[in-house]
Amino acid sequence: MLGAPKAPAAHQVLEILSHLGRQAGPVPAAAIARELGLPRSTTYQLLATLVENGFVVHLADERRYSLGLAAYELATGYARQAPLQRLARVPLARLVDRTGHTAHLAVMHGNEVVYLIEERAPGRPPLVTDVGVRLPAHLTASGRAMLAALPAAQTRALYPNPDSFVTRHDAGPRSLSALRRLLVETRRRGYAVEDGEVTPGFCSIAVAVLDHTGHPVASATVTMPREEITPQLRELVVAEVSRTARAIAARIGGQAQHAARRPT
Repeated sequence: MLGAPKAPAAHQVLEILSHLGRQAGPVPAAAIARELGLPRSTTYQLLATLVENGFVVHLADERRYSLGLAAYELATGYARQAPLQRLARVPLARLVDRTGHTAHLAVMHGNEVVYLIEERAPGRPPLVTDVGVRLPAHLTASGRAMLAALPAAQTRALYPNPDSFVTRHDAGPRSLSALRRLLVETRRRGYAVEDGEVTPGFCSIAVAVLDHTGHPVASATVTMPREEITPQLRELVVAEVSRTARAIAARIGGQAQHAARRPT
């Protein structure tokens, strides 16, 4: 309702829950207050309320806080209702219509991507990226688009050692430094590319879908046979994937990305 008063405490509670959800592990209250710019007294009061209602757990021995069972129940409710898939399906179908190639929607799960939607273009062969399939994020355009939007510390936590860098066809980054170079280039372009590292002979282009905090909640991707790619098709796909990611972000109240650079 227009003119309704704001609820700063509710906003702060949501900020705390969002912040905890982005962490690799439990964090101290002082760190939460510092990162969110909240007074310590306010932070402790809000955390106490969240603990009382089961959304946050206080690990007294460690003097740290983490998400609680009630937060997990919200997450499972989200998964059951599948709002992201419902909101993304129409923009993804339009992406297929505009490019003539198969499109996907994927989300991060640890250092893997999970495919939620595959909109197959008419006459196109099935791909490995079927619904429910998991692939290493660092090998896929979908994963690289989302990794490029994450803080460096979070990427480092996802890839703690060389064993994290599995390959499918003896291709792709094999170290954190190699992955970082690839992600720097992805941020510079505004879109991610994968060429034959998942399926030989196929190339993918992806753009991350950002929520209102700038966190990547998903990515939109188009996959094409390499032999069909021309400069004109590549430019069209980059523009349309970027347009689709912005459209999905708008539907979830998220952030618009800067326009991707034209392929050179």
